[in-house]
Amino acid sequence: MGAVDHRPSFPSRAGERYNAPPAPCVGGAPLRRPRPPRAPSRPRSTAVPLPAPASSAGPPALELTGIRRAFGAVLALDDASLVVRPGTLHAVLGENGAGKTTLMRVAFGMLAPDAGTLRVDGTPRRFASPAAAIAAGLGMVHQHFTVVPTMTVAENVALGGRGLHDPAAAAAQVRRIGEATGLALDPARRAGELSVAGQQRLEIVKALARDARILVLDEPAAVLTPQEAHELLAWLRRFVAEGRTAVLVTHKLRDALRFADAVTVLRRGRTVGTAPTGHLSEPRLADLVLGAGDRRAADGDAADGDAAALATLGADEPPPHAATAPASPAAGRPPVVRARDVHLRDAGGVPRLRDVTFELHPGELVGVAAVEGSGQHELLRLLAGRLAPTGGTLARPDRVAFIPEDRHRDALALDAPLTENLALRDAARLRGLVPWRAVAARTAALVAAADVRIGDPDRAAEPDVGARGRDPGTVRARALSGGNQQKFVVARELDAADGEPPALVVAENPTRGLDVRATAAVHTRLRAARAAGAAVVVYSTDLDEVLALADRVLVVYDGQVTPLPPQRDAVGRAMLGAAPGALLGSG
Repeated sequence: MGAVDHRPSFPSRAGERYNAPPAPCVGGAPLRRPRPPRAPSRPRSTAVPLPAPASSAGPPALELTGIRRAFGAVLALDDASLVVRPGTLHAVLGENGAGKTTLMRVAFGMLAPDAGTLRVDGTPRRFASPAAAIAAGLGMVHQHFTVVPTMTVAENVALGGRGLHDPAAAAAQVRRIGEATGLALDPARRAGELSVAGQQRLEIVKALARDARILVLDEPAAVLTPQEAHELLAWLRRFVAEGRTAVLVTHKLRDALRFADAVTVLRRGRTVGTAPTGHLSEPRLADLVLGAGDRRAADGDAADGDAAALATLGADEPPPHAATAPASPAAGRPPVVRARDVHLRDAGGVPRLRDVTFELHPGELVGVAAVEGSGQHELLRLLAGRLAPTGGTLARPDRVAFIPEDRHRDALALDAPLTENLALRDAARLRGLVPWRAVAARTAALVAAADVRIGDPDRAAEPDVGARGRDPGTVRARALSGGNQQKFVVARELDAADGEPPALVVAENPTRGLDVRATAAVHTRLRAARAAGAAVVVYSTDLDEVLALADRVLVVYDGQVTPLPPQRDAVGRAMLGAAPGALLGSG
């Protein structure tokens, strides 16, 4: 029996791009070391044609040309194209709602195009179903996992496989793939018991078990920690080094430039252009994604959101924030939060937090940094009032805004309209009749202010998504893309209910799954809440994001909290349990 999956990560060393060591692959053939990276240079135009690599003299592995797809009044794709060379990792980027997922669904036979052509290895194809795409050598790993949690790993692999349903044969196949690729899983373990990274590994193993030569991954890093994401991408480099092909849909500019061979950018359902990664820099790629260059040519300047995003993208280190930090967060005012010797045990009696003491002051933005499983999520839920301490004292305000990591489970009623989702925020406070007309008007105002896109092309198949401009309050939360759901949650939580802004804002990975423009907008909202006098607490798995935002940092390690200044070395050492030096700002 294969080894039980206790690891939360993919099997690779998290080295620099192209430095990962060769490893065996499917079939036992050794993987070739990828070519070294090319020095970046400034592109001469918006779209740089993709030259065929020397090792790819044949036809493209995957080619979509002139793809059009409409859902009623919503035009999701309009003359979209994608050319992926064999043996390459090709990134597809674009804002939320640009049509990336829709294009991949067309490629995988989940959607039929209204117009356009699809070729695999130069042969015209028209897939009537995903099964037909799988038979042609395609595999797709969806952003939202399709594993059955109550079934074993082997049963999940056998489900939908070729021939008879044979879990025993599938178990042997899981072991063979694990030995060949390093994607080790215990065939007898239930899928629901796997870590998030383990479930994603299972999705990949399912595709490999069906002989996928072209692997499409839709936002695979959205649910992974930075370390897990890095290891997945390093594994993809080895996957393509043996001659296979991968398509990576992502919002992460740095991931695309660091790991991919080429990038295609979509905007509003159309292909902006394709370029080798060696021809692009982060600011230039951000320009292509945002369309900032187009707007500067037309308006003479970029939009504020574009400028904010572009200002933070090209730097190796987070931008300085001292100019926006309050000179004296306390300013003679009492703390918003006071924690003294706080302890927390879970339902099984296992300690999650111990001896936690700190204060949060009005007008400061405090980052939370931690390795996954250190107790940071429990800390955030204590602050948000979702958990109660089992020891010590915790004083917190009544008006708390909470932006949870899992918006589907903790923030939204997916099958309820947006108006009802807004009313949910104040459900405990409201008495008697709900002023629905006022709530509907407030919903429309929040949707407009936060640029929540109702007619999102990538969600256009949802039955209640019609033309852009329909009453937003009547649209179900489920009909929005993940990024637009998040924008709505952020706007709702930071809204000043009845003129009363939140005294405490708790944000848990608030930009996960957001494109660069939406990320910049969320950062602006969080800084505005700080400027308005709230104490703002932000946890992110992206340490760069924490350091860029925070006035100071609470590092959580093994259930204990250490306040530190936002200095990379000190914070990084504390996250690993190394001595951080003197404790600062413990209140």
